[in-house]
Amino acid sequence: VQLQASGGGLVQAGGSLRLSCAQSGRSFNNWSVAWFRQAPGMDRHTVAAIHRNGGRVYYADSVKGRFTISRDNARNTVYLQMNSLRPDDTAVYYCATDPSVIQSNLASQTAYAYWGQGTQVTVSS
Repeated sequence: VQLQASGGGLVQAGGSLRLSCAQSGRSFNNWSVAWFRQAPGMDRHTVAAIHRNGGRVYYADSVKGRFTISRDNARNTVYLQMNSLRPDDTAVYYCATDPSVIQSNLASQTAYAYWGQGTQVTVSS
């Protein structure tokens, strides 16, 4: 399993970015996917997650109403649309996936065995 996270960059506060997480080599369709972020000197936290059946989605309170996770099975890609970005959204963003995540563990980092390399998001004030 190889995950490729992309779409990060530098944006002004209030702007938008769309992150992509693509899996190569096999279909993403029946795998749960999550986005995490880690700011300098801070622990890594769950940002958003989507269950493999698409029926359950998780958002951290800090991003609710601003971020949207979605999946395009035809493109084997999961997206994180980030709007109304704030300086405290600055972090390295990672995507992770696993075929065996149960809904009650959707936001748990330890539920995901496969991780991408991270993409830097920097929001300037």
